Amino acid sequence: MTPTGSAVTAALRTIDANLAEFGDRYPGDTTVDDRYRLRLGTGGNVGWTTSFWPGMLWLAHDLTGDERYRRAALGHVRSFADRVESGTDIDTHDLGFLYTLSCVLPWRSTGDRPARRAALAAADHLLTRVLEPAGIIQAWGDMRDPRQQGRTIIDSLMNTPLLFWASETTGDPRYAAAARRHTTQLRDHILRPDGTTFHTFYWDPRTGEPVRGETEQGNSDESCWARGQAWGIYGFALNHRYTGDPSFLRASRRCADYFLAHLPADGVAYWDLEFTDGSGEERDSSAAAIAVGGLLELAALAGAEADRYRAAAGRILDSLIAGYATAGHPSSNALLRHGVYDKPKGIGVDEGTLWGDYFYLEALTRAVRPDLPRHW
Repeated sequence: MTPTGSAVTAALRTIDANLAEFGDRYPGDTTVDDRYRLRLGTGGNVGWTTSFWPGMLWLAHDLTGDERYRRAALGHVRSFADRVESGTDIDTHDLGFLYTLSCVLPWRSTGDRPARRAALAAADHLLTRVLEPAGIIQAWGDMRDPRQQGRTIIDSLMNTPLLFWASETTGDPRYAAAARRHTTQLRDHILRPDGTTFHTFYWDPRTGEPVRGETEQGNSDESCWARGQAWGIYGFALNHRYTGDPSFLRASRRCADYFLAHLPADGVAYWDLEFTDGSGEERDSSAAAIAVGGLLELAALAGAEADRYRAAAGRILDSLIAGYATAGHPSSNALLRHGVYDKPKGIGVDEGTLWGDYFYLEALTRAVRPDLPRHW
């Protein structure tokens, strides 16, 4: 068996064990001492990462065709429908992460109508977060909160597919128009002239003028947070796929070229790209896994550069399999070790991460089954 095939087998073993442990409940954002526990002690559906668990179940079904995984993934639709209907923890742009994997996927895969209704309700709520006249989707919190007004973050590029899907599904152009305008603002302001990205950026909520870039999870406002740069590769490429806008493809390539030029010897990024070998800082395996997906998406769109990006994705994935996957570490119930959630705040440092696990499994799936439809 190839190393990739062995990695898939090992990942599925871990998912089977986690399915027995968590079922229709949700693991935490990150492991603690290399093990996921129930989210907040009860496994409730709150926070921005819960959809990565059913997302992994859909990937397991893609890989195997096993109906167990499909049934288990569909079992999460009710929880996400209840969440949006009750308004539980939905004041966030991360509705795209949450509802693309939990509800758009089952609608596409099985025609599940409650999933469609929930996903459209989430898209409707996401539209309420568009801040005029800036034309950006506000990231977090109450829209009237002065600390949060006018803020967006690089992760938001992965939330726009929900809006493009909503326009495709309903024929209503408002969703796609909001997504495209938002992406244009990030192209022009969150992406810096040297190809690096700010984590977060503010616009004046009254005039719409750009104000300043900052970081929440990078090493400094001027440095380049690795996971944010990976979101930029993947997110700009996805927005190009939905719109055909060549400037979004150029933005993705700029993010990719900087990311690849600032990797350590083994190809797995440190948590901020200003660090490299000898720094003593932690890696972020989740940034590497996201980047693999982004590079493969970019390779599908990049014409003459496709082979270069595809080869880079393969090198990074091989390194994750060889040095970061949990095969041989039976004490861990993550798929990937050595991720970082938020180093400045000391959260989830050198741990498995739920999103890192999802994007690692997505990368493995794309490597062995490139014919399958994309989740995003």
